[in-house]
Formats: sequence, structure tokens, C-alpha cells
Amino acid sequence: MSTTSASPANPTESGRGIRRILVWDVPIRAFHWLMVLSFSGAYLTAESERWRLVHVTLGYTMAGLVVFRLLWGLFGTRHARFANFVRGPRQVAGYLRGLLHGAPDRYAGHNPAGALAIVALLGLALVVTASGWITYNDTAGHWFEDIHEAAANVMLAIVGFHVAGVMIASWLHRENLVGAMVTGRKPGRPEEGIRRAWRSVAVLMLVTVLGFWWSQWRDVQPGAGFSERPSVSVKAGDRDND
Repeated sequence: MSTTSASPANPTESGRGIRRILVWDVPIRAFHWLMVLSFSGAYLTAESERWRLVHVTLGYTMAGLVVFRLLWGLFGTRHARFANFVRGPRQVAGYLRGLLHGAPDRYAGHNPAGALAIVALLGLALVVTASGWITYNDTAGHWFEDIHEAAANVMLAIVGFHVAGVMIASWLHRENLVGAMVTGRKPGRPEEGIRRAWRSVAVLMLVTVLGFWWSQWRDVQPGAGFSERPSVSVKAGDRDND
């Protein structure tokens, strides 16, 4: 379980044994920014037929990333594990009360409110990708398209609240939480840090994602757009017509 450390609410502890420590491993950081890229790209291309293949590919990428995050939440490093940061309603309410009074407890990893947002976003991402797959493959009624759109909009709203919470917490704790998700480091006690960054797992994740994108987009002709990946039968027909 994460322990609290120096914060504006505990001025007597400020600076006592605090240094920059490694909190976020590289896979968590890679997951975070790939998820940001995938959701943003998928949302922006949702209404465009020309960019339909990009939308679908990024949706599948989100699904794969969520599966990885669920596994890493069970077997990953200390602050990545759900058992370390997911808390009950009482802890979430206590943290939010502290936030409203300008003196929230500080956590080395995710705070209770941030943890709630993460769980909600992971769940919504599964709903978005599942309903999107059903809609794209036309395996059920058109009402799944409404579910897909509604879940995406709710997800966008939670992203907005999450970003606002990060900005507020960064100001109150006087630390750059966005920068921490780039470098992996935050101020904290040495015993709160992790020992290994697991770069090899992040490299494997990135190679897998880029390989998947290449497999989806390799047949797209320059200038033809990403409306649909050409099928083998279509290309064969074109050759016959020639």
C-alpha cells in the first residue's frame, strides 16, 4: 500500500528524507502515452469515412493496451499494481475532502481519486472497443453504435476531469505530475521508489503496436486515404481488368 509523504498539509515533514525517486516504470509510461495517442486519434477520426481505417486501428490498439494494463496491474511493479492504489469509497472521499480544503494527502503513486478515474477509464475503454467492434462488423443492431458513441463521450469527460485533477494536485503538491509520467520520477522517500524500470517490456509493447499499425496500413495507397484496407480479391480483380 502506498504511504503518504511530505505535503503542504504536513509542513513539519517537508524535505525530510525526500529526494527524486523512480515511481513509474517505463511500461506504465509507454502505456499512458500510447493510450492518450490512440484515444485522441480515434475520437478525432470517428466521423470521417476517409480515416475509418485509422479509427478502427486505434480502437483495436486501445483494446490491446487495456489488456496489457490489466495484466501489468496484477504482475507489474509496485505502483502499477491495482492492489497498491485502488481504494474504497471512504479513502476516495477523504482525499477529495482534503483536495477541497487545499491540503490533500500526498501519495507516491496514484492518489485515490486518480485511481478511481483510471479504473473508470479502463472499463469504459473496454466498452468503447467492444461496441466499436460490433458496430464495425455489423454483428448486432444499430443501437450498439449509440452505446459506442455515448461511452466515448463519457470517457472524454472523465479524461477532462482526470487532467483537471492532475493540474490541481500538481499545484497543491508543488510537483509536476505530467513531467513525472515522462521521466518516471517524483519527489519521495527512497523506500517508496521502485528498483527496476523494465525497459525491455516497454520496447516489446512499442514494437508490437508499431507492427500492428504497419500490418493494418501497409496496403494503403498514397493519396487514397484510410477509408478501407484494400482486399486481396479487389486487387486481383483490378489486375484482371488491366
